[in-house]
Amino acid sequence: MDRWGMTIPFFGQTPVESKELVAELPALGYTDAWSAEVGGTDGFVPLALAAEWAPSLRLGTAIVPVYTRGPALLAMSAATLADLAPGRFVLGIGASSPVIVGNWNAGEFDKPYARVRDTLRFLRAALAGEKVTESYETFAVKGFRLEKAPATPPKIVLAALRPGMLRLAAREADGAITNWLSPGDVRKVRAELGPQTELTARLFVVMTEDAAKAREIGRRLLAAYLTVPVYAAFHEWLGRGEPLRPMQEAWAAGDRKGALKAIPDEVVDDLVVHGDAQTCRARVREYVAAGLDTPVLAPLPGGDLPLADTVRALAPGA
Repeated sequence: MDRWGMTIPFFGQTPVESKELVAELPALGYTDAWSAEVGGTDGFVPLALAAEWAPSLRLGTAIVPVYTRGPALLAMSAATLADLAPGRFVLGIGASSPVIVGNWNAGEFDKPYARVRDTLRFLRAALAGEKVTESYETFAVKGFRLEKAPATPPKIVLAALRPGMLRLAAREADGAITNWLSPGDVRKVRAELGPQTELTARLFVVMTEDAAKAREIGRRLLAAYLTVPVYAAFHEWLGRGEPLRPMQEAWAAGDRKGALKAIPDEVVDDLVVHGDAQTCRARVREYVAAGLDTPVLAPLPGGDLPLADTVRALAPGA
């Protein structure tokens, strides 16, 4: 089945303001709705609402961090969504970043690979209804059992940017989620993940024929993301270390404007989908042809059309 997802809630909207457009997604040809959890809405509530508004959509978190909820609370949240959308909920978990975990949530960003692995193993057992008493490398759980395990445990997918986590996703999870990559990068990621494991990626879209405007919008997001150590390391692995070094050096020196200017046009064009609707849809299909199973679009503000019209124009059936 060809999958084509949309990020919810839509940029600049509350979950409730997104209701009518979310309900319209299946008729437009979208199969999935995926939330995110950074500094706005949480990852679960928008999906709980969408489960009612659009009962045919597959729903996923991309992603919720493994550090910001305790293991049992994470299992409870996932079990609740799995009951609201039986067989349609995918739990995406990941390490997140030191800023989100440490600066914002008073956690300790320590041993991210091990913490993701341990959380995955705990969730497998807990969501299957088992009573869990286990000392993992990064935490211990004693005597936890869900009061009511979901009839259909959710699939669990991992945020994975580099070989170690990609291989863990292939070995023990049901899929991998990645972000900020080009169609060519998909091939490198797929080579580590293997051919059978589902690969999902969020693709940021600026639907405008004004390339300069699209690049300006894209640069702001790219600078915010690609200065984060995990993303910097990801793009070093992908081969963008040298083109991105001037941006990272300017950012580290506190020169935000200089950092934005230092991002080459070619990098923005590689990582941000932009152009008219037909061009954008064709670019998304390049990702699919390269090995991406589930593109999850994230239309950014600043395009040529209002949001609802943009979502309709980007639809696979448009």
